[in-house]
Amino acid sequence: MEKLKVGILGGTGMVGQRFISLLENHPWFEVVTVAASPRSAGKTYEEAVGNRWKMATPMPDKVKKLIVKDVNDIKEVTESVDFVFSAVDMSKEEIKAIEEAYAKTGTPVVSNNSAHRWTPDVPMVVPEINPEHLEVIEAQKKRLGTDRGFIVVKPNCSIQSYAPALHALKEYKPKVVVATTYQAISGAGKNFEDWPEMVDNIIPYIGGEEEKSEQEPLRLWGKVENGQIVKAEEPVITTQCIRVPVSDGHTAAVFVSFEKKPSKEEIIKAWNEFKGLPQELSLPSAPKQFIKYFEEENRPQAKLDRDYENGMGVTLGRLREDRVYDYKFVGLSHNTVRGAAGGAVLIAELLKAQGYITKK
Repeated sequence: MEKLKVGILGGTGMVGQRFISLLENHPWFEVVTVAASPRSAGKTYEEAVGNRWKMATPMPDKVKKLIVKDVNDIKEVTESVDFVFSAVDMSKEEIKAIEEAYAKTGTPVVSNNSAHRWTPDVPMVVPEINPEHLEVIEAQKKRLGTDRGFIVVKPNCSIQSYAPALHALKEYKPKVVVATTYQAISGAGKNFEDWPEMVDNIIPYIGGEEEKSEQEPLRLWGKVENGQIVKAEEPVITTQCIRVPVSDGHTAAVFVSFEKKPSKEEIIKAWNEFKGLPQELSLPSAPKQFIKYFEEENRPQAKLDRDYENGMGVTLGRLREDRVYDYKFVGLSHNTVRGAAGGAVLIAELLKAQGYITKK
């Protein structure tokens, strides 16, 4: 099978690097173009990144010698690719404008950015939760005046640690959710060398994160009406988001009450047996088992469990009845794999499988 040609916008940053490492031996996609800011343009990828390569695996040989293009030179970038992943580092308004400009050239954009998460006809997708939202792409194409180009986004990295767990229990109708997320420093694009003040420290504030954590799950559970996504009204979600001295892996401590309270056994069974469309279609990056529940009292742990299913699965533990709410539990997901680049790669696989992304 001939691979689809992929461009990465913002390819020199941490998420861009993660895209490059995840796509190194991808069966369907091949990175042929990397675009970044004008200051990186014209250099080889290896020169542009320099000593800022942050992945645990070495830089793939195939991309080292690629000449980085200027992300603003849309015509040149789109000539060589079937679709692009977007991880550009710009203001929200600039990201909105540049992603739409790429889509209008007939180039699908799978974005890791937050800029279009609330654009009514842009689907924000976790493939196991709301693949049906992709149908708004047709309305979006009409608005953009293109037959082939569109934008799809993935949600905030931290909600992957609890939204899938709640989604697997939707037949019991969760109505109130309280979640505190303990978020790794890679979520800020940093490691401990860049951010020494995080060693032995906790910061009880991450800008904009609580609003995203409370609202974005409701958009995932929303309905498609007249070519737009209308967010769900329930459950009511309240969160606190805290930066902790962990390299990778966002942990959530969650309290939940239901309209129809399930038994503990029903909850664990629903989690362990949950499957979504990616599992049914056996997409290349899909975890075989999306959600895993640990019986051990001291799991999940970021260090031990963030790489479950190559970082694409969600691990849960410590489910017990609560005196104020019905239940409490702990969740964990890998924030730069499932929560960022890996989640976007899975979206692109689903888009290809469903015929939205094809060869140009």
